[in-house]
Amino acid sequence: MRKILITNDDGIDADGIVRLAKTAVEFGEVWVVAPDNQRSAMSHGITLRHSIECWKVDFPVPGVHAFACDGQPADCVRIGVLNIVPGKPDHVFAGINYGYNTASDLQYSATAGAAFEAAFQKIHTIAFSEDASEMHEVTDRYLKEIMGELLNKPLAINQIWNVNFPGYTLEECNGILWDRTVSTDEFYKDRYHETVVSEGRISYMVEGIRNYEASEGTDLKAIFDHYVSVGIATNIS
Repeated sequence: MRKILITNDDGIDADGIVRLAKTAVEFGEVWVVAPDNQRSAMSHGITLRHSIECWKVDFPVPGVHAFACDGQPADCVRIGVLNIVPGKPDHVFAGINYGYNTASDLQYSATAGAAFEAAFQKIHTIAFSEDASEMHEVTDRYLKEIMGELLNKPLAINQIWNVNFPGYTLEECNGILWDRTVSTDEFYKDRYHETVVSEGRISYMVEGIRNYEASEGTDLKAIFDHYVSVGIATNIS
């Protein structure tokens, strides 16, 4: 039986990781090693200067071996692959992330960072993300189908499958677009709001302004056009 390691960056109690595990158990033996709380936008960072603790936790999906970790998502993958999953996993799933991992946002995502760490460990990896909403109809409809399709599709070194589900109803979704490239367009155009805290000190808070333009054939364009986006992302760092 194939062994599947699951992690995320939203924390082990996030709804997305539970829904991902519920589907994954239909394909193999599932192990979860995930952060004990929110770790979004931590990219591919790992812990070097102090130890990391992991502990077994109850998980709402029967048969799943689950561990919480006080490290980063990439740490969870490293410990899961090297220490926790017996004989190493055959696949790593990252997600389901709360919010799209497309375009320029991919470089900041700790979901993607964890996935790229798994690719670095030479594990076949799929990252799953969806709109930051409570609309899961499209994800629930296509998750198992896409998972089954991609499990046996090979990847080159340092590549991952990257899947993004749009936050629409099934009636509004136009289906799946395969072989999407990672858009070079910005998903958010960032700026910082300044607040004077005291003399000589200024507070800066990021304000993301959504971009709604994207090039044809890309992940971002697929989402804008109400499709599920499936494509390969390559770690070039």
